[in-house]
Amino acid sequence: MIVYKQASTPRELEQILTLQQQNLPKSLSQNDMVKDGFLTVEHSLELLKEMNDMSQHIIAVENEKVVGYALSMHPKFAESIDILKPMFHEINKVVKKRTNYMVMGQICIAKTHRGQGLFRKLYSNMKTHLPDGFDTIITEVDTKNQRSMNAHRAVGFVELKNYSSDGKDWSLIIMQ
Repeated sequence: MIVYKQASTPRELEQILTLQQQNLPKSLSQNDMVKDGFLTVEHSLELLKEMNDMSQHIIAVENEKVVGYALSMHPKFAESIDILKPMFHEINKVVKKRTNYMVMGQICIAKTHRGQGLFRKLYSNMKTHLPDGFDTIITEVDTKNQRSMNAHRAVGFVELKNYSSDGKDWSLIIMQ
C-alpha cells in the first residue's frame, strides 16, 4: 500500500536523492528519456534538507521505500540553484503580486510505479500541505520532456509563458 506524506527523516531525504540519481540524464539512455522523461536538477542532501525544513517535500512511500516525490521549493531559495535562477526571474515577470506561490522543485516517480496515479496524488497532497498564505504551485518543464508536459497538463497546469535559458526551452506553468 502506498502512503503519501511529508518527508520527515534523513533516510527519506536520502531515498529521494537515490531516486533522483536514477532519473538524471547521466543515468538514462536517450530512448528512456524520450519515453519516460527525465530530471534536470541534481540536489545535495544539505540543500534538500534546507528546502524540507522550510516546507516539507511530499513523498509516496511503499514498504518504507520512497517510490515518488514532489519537492517543495519556497521562493526564498530563488538564488540557490543556478539552473533555476532564470525560472524565478521569469515568475517575477508574469505572476501577480497577490499570488503567493510555492515552486514544485522536481517531481519523480520510480519506474516501477509509473502509470498508477502517483503523479496526481503527489500534487494533490502538495496542494493540501501548502504553508499558510500560499495559494498555488508553479513549476517549469523542459519542453523536450513530453511525458512531463503531458502529465502536468492532465493534472490542471496551464502555461504562463515559454522562455529559453541555458540552451533549453522551458514551459513555465501554474496549477489551476
